Amino acid sequence: MLDKDASGLAKAVRKKEISAAELVQAVIEKAETVNPQINAITSRRYDKAIKEAQEGDFSSKPFAGVPIFLKDLGQEQEGEISTAGSPLLQHVVASQSDNYVKALQKLGFIILGRTNTPEFGFKNISDSQLHGSVCLPDDLSRNAGGSSGGAAALLAANAVSLSPASDGGGSIRIPASFNGLIGLKPTRGRIPVGPSSFRGWQGAAVNFALTKSVRDTRNLLFHLQTCQMESPFVLPKLTYQELFEGQRKPLTIAVLTKSPVGGEVSRDALQAVKEAALFLEEEGHSITYLEQEPLDGIEAMQSYYLMNSVETAAMFDQIETGLGRQLTLNDMELMTWALFQSGQKLLAKDYSAVLSRWDYYSHQMDLFHKKYDLLLMPTTAQVAPKHGQFSLSEHLRSELVRISEFSTAKQQALIWEMFADSLNWTPFTQQANLTGQPSISLPTYRRSSDGLSLGIQLTAAKGREDLLLNIAQQFEEAGRFSLMKEITS
Repeated sequence: MLDKDASGLAKAVRKKEISAAELVQAVIEKAETVNPQINAITSRRYDKAIKEAQEGDFSSKPFAGVPIFLKDLGQEQEGEISTAGSPLLQHVVASQSDNYVKALQKLGFIILGRTNTPEFGFKNISDSQLHGSVCLPDDLSRNAGGSSGGAAALLAANAVSLSPASDGGGSIRIPASFNGLIGLKPTRGRIPVGPSSFRGWQGAAVNFALTKSVRDTRNLLFHLQTCQMESPFVLPKLTYQELFEGQRKPLTIAVLTKSPVGGEVSRDALQAVKEAALFLEEEGHSITYLEQEPLDGIEAMQSYYLMNSVETAAMFDQIETGLGRQLTLNDMELMTWALFQSGQKLLAKDYSAVLSRWDYYSHQMDLFHKKYDLLLMPTTAQVAPKHGQFSLSEHLRSELVRISEFSTAKQQALIWEMFADSLNWTPFTQQANLTGQPSISLPTYRRSSDGLSLGIQLTAAKGREDLLLNIAQQFEEAGRFSLMKEITS
C-alpha cells in the first residue's frame, strides 16, 4: 500500500481499502524505522494524529487521510513546537496555525510531526546544531540538502508519499535534485500566506511540497492555490481546464548550462541537461542554447544576500522583544550571527533600491518569456555534498565573529565569502525566488557510478505552472524519471 503516491493513498482511504488510522499507523512505523539512519524528524504528534484519523470524515477529501510531516520552519501548527532549527525557539509552541497548514488539513492530510531543517533555513544543506545533520538516503555520508532536507530525506526513504516543504532560494528544488524527487516552487502569490507572515523574505519564500508523481504535484497545486486578496501578492487561480486539460503544444525552450555566478558545473549536470534537451526536441519542442544569461547572476545574488541580512535583523528584533533581552553570538550559529549583524547597518534607501531591482528582474524575465516559453537549466551544479564539505575556514570564522566592526561593504563581502562554496554548488535556483516565477526540478538523471541523483530545472513565466507540469508529465510518461521506487496508482 505504501508504494502508492498520495493521490493513490487518498483514493484507497475513500474506497475503504484501508482506514485512515491504519494508514497513519503504517507510516509512523515506516518513519520510525528509517529515521535513525537519516535524522529527518524533529518532533512527533503521533497520538493526536491517530485520534484525528480515527475520528475524521475523509469521504470527500482530495488527500483523504494521507499522513505528512510539516517542515520545521514556518508552517506553524497551533499547539505544536516550531523551532526553525534554532535553540532559541526549541521550546516555542505556536499560538496559531498558518493558513498553509490549515489548507493542508482541509484537504484531508493528517500531520504526524515536523522535519529537520538548517537554522532559520539559511543553507542549502540541513545541519542545524540543534537537531543535527540530515543524511541522504542514497549515501549516508552525504547531506540531503536544504533547507527542506528532512522533508526530502523522509520522502526519498519512502516513509511518506508527499512532503510539505518551502523554497526561499531553492529549498524545495535543491533537495529534490539531490534526492531524486519532483520539486515545484509555485508562482509568488499562488499558495496561502499568513497570518504569521505575509511576505516571507519579501515574497521570495513560498510553501509547497516535494512529491514523487506529477499527479500529486498537479492535484496539490490545484487544491492549494488561492487568490488571497489580503496578501501582498494576489494571483488569479488556474482553472481546472488550464491545469488538467490544457492542450499540449510545441514550446520554445531556452537552455542555459553556464553557472550564473561563474562556478564549475559538473559533467553530470551538463549531461543531465543535454539528455533532457534531446528528449524535449524529440517530443517536438524547439530548443535554443543560450550563450548569455537573461539576468546578471552576481548582481542578483548580491541583492539576495542584502535582503537576507535586513530580514534577519528584523526577525531578531522581534525575537529580542519576545525574550526581553539582547541576543549574543552564543544564542545562534555563526552564519546566522553574521547575517544578523550585517543587517544592522544597512540603510533603508539601499534596501528600497534592491527591492526595486527585483521588480526590474521580473520585468526582464517577462520579456524573456515572450520569446521563450521555458528556461531549462541544471537544478544543481553537483550531486549531494559530503557532510562538512562547506565548513568555514578558521580565518573566515574569526572575521565573522567580528563582523559588526566592519563597514557595510566589508560585511557584504564576508557574507558572499561565507556562502561562496555552497553557492557554487547550487547557483541555479535563486533567481526564480527574486522574480517570483514558478520553477520545477525533475528527477531525470541518476549517476551510473554511484546511483546519486541530479535534477534538471525548468522555469516558466509567472502563473504558468501548467506549462511546467505538462512538460513534467511528458518526462514521466516516457519513463524518464529516475525515482528511487516505482509509484503505483
